[in-house]
Amino acid sequence: MPSLTTDPSLRVMALHALLYCKRLFYLEEVEDIRVADAAVYSGREMHASLEADENEEWASLELESPRLGLIGKIDCLRQRDGCLIPYEHKRGRCWRENGAAQAWQSDRVQAAAYAMLLADCTGRSVPEARVHYHADNITVRVPIDEETSQLVLDAIAEARRLRSSIQRPPIADNERLCVRCSLAPVCLPEEVRHYEDPQREPVRLFPADDDRSSLHVVSQGASIGRTVDTIVVKPGYKDKDQPETRHPAREVGAIFLHGFVQASTQLIHLCVDRGISLHWLTAGGRYLAGLSPGVGPVQRRLRQYKALSNPVECMRLASALVHAKVQGQHRYLLRATREDKQARQKIQTNLNAIADTLAEITLAPNQDTLRGYEGEAAVRYFASMDTLLIPTVTEQLRYSVRTRRPPTDRFNAILSYGYSLLYGAVMRAVLAVGLEPAMGFYHRPRSAAHPLILDLMELFRVPLWDLVVVGSLNRGQWDSERDFDVTRARVWLSEQGRRKAIGLFERRLDEQWKHPVLNYSLTYARTIELEVRLLEKEWTGEPGLFARSRLR
Repeated sequence: MPSLTTDPSLRVMALHALLYCKRLFYLEEVEDIRVADAAVYSGREMHASLEADENEEWASLELESPRLGLIGKIDCLRQRDGCLIPYEHKRGRCWRENGAAQAWQSDRVQAAAYAMLLADCTGRSVPEARVHYHADNITVRVPIDEETSQLVLDAIAEARRLRSSIQRPPIADNERLCVRCSLAPVCLPEEVRHYEDPQREPVRLFPADDDRSSLHVVSQGASIGRTVDTIVVKPGYKDKDQPETRHPAREVGAIFLHGFVQASTQLIHLCVDRGISLHWLTAGGRYLAGLSPGVGPVQRRLRQYKALSNPVECMRLASALVHAKVQGQHRYLLRATREDKQARQKIQTNLNAIADTLAEITLAPNQDTLRGYEGEAAVRYFASMDTLLIPTVTEQLRYSVRTRRPPTDRFNAILSYGYSLLYGAVMRAVLAVGLEPAMGFYHRPRSAAHPLILDLMELFRVPLWDLVVVGSLNRGQWDSERDFDVTRARVWLSEQGRRKAIGLFERRLDEQWKHPVLNYSLTYARTIELEVRLLEKEWTGEPGLFARSRLR
């Protein structure tokens, strides 16, 4: 019998996802995004326990039919009355109609597809499939009649159509499906519904704050490797008297290697296997490279290229970005001088100028004009910075003028190093979402830095580092001698200073805040990832929420 397709075979279980939600199918099967939540792990445990049960009549079988274009592993194969019967096991409850137990439509199609696959591979008639619902302890029969067979063929045709498209399907109309979906943190359906109906209170489906920590290795000459499931850090030559440190892999979400640190191949394999991102930076904090586990996100990047090749789209996003950044600077200055009338009076002229610039940003005709407005606001913002420092901050640590490459005073050294840490944090989020960091919409590719990372950093410079720097200086947390390496040409943080900056930054990432638009609380680390996902929505047919968050 001739083949029905020349495309790569579809997984039978993918048809279940398709019938549940077309968007779920697309994310899993086309973009290869999979998130194992508690329900997924519970299902795996159920199947493992069935396989281990000696009393269970169990014969799983993996089959492929080039004619149907299907591949799948049947949960359980039994023989009844001389016929082979495929069984599908489900954790949940069956659907009931007028009190009678029925298979859910997605389960019916999946079980029938296994039956058709079995018949095609064995040449034997398979009259029915069965679905066992463990929550009810009920087995439902699925007859393989003409109607059911056509449902399977229609699902296969729809799956092939979606696989050939680079456009994600819309979110499900039935919002109850989203609550139990493992990919809700990627899909963000509640955020879309909230934008369409601002009066709707969104249910937070975005993932809980990651309790894994970031591991920064700063000691020069250090080496990092693995022992089974443990990450082992051996100190460098300056700290050779210190003991090695051990970190369970399950507790680490990202590793940052600063300067001359050796990483073993075994460690890299562990990072790939456990979903731990790995990043290399210079000793001074400049980002060099990153490793993010996972399959290449082709469709996501094709959509990104298409959208960001459009000047009108880039201008729209850039305008929203610059407005958010400048408004954040303005609000921070207002907040920092709220209870200090003398300080407010000193910077009032700058505040007025920034407010005037904010009004002009939305009218900017092009990106060059936007950059001019952003620069004018930055001059006024940094000119106000020293006023935010209390009188007890020593002269050596105070701000005078912004210098970058290289920083020429201690304040700028702290500021620049923190921005490098922010670059790494944003890069981690962009790689996790699967976007191309080299393809931005505002910054021009004039250096080794990735434009999209520089774009997104603008949203977080004030809340994640400027505010932290001023606060730490006012609390007297910096040592003007021991925390810095000073020469005539530049000022850098010493190793002690870098450790201090990393500690401040990581604590800030872990702090909770309430998103002013979506109205749920999350850490700043999760906020960065959320903003990247909201940016991607701007060119997947669900725009409107990017760059809406603001410092309160």
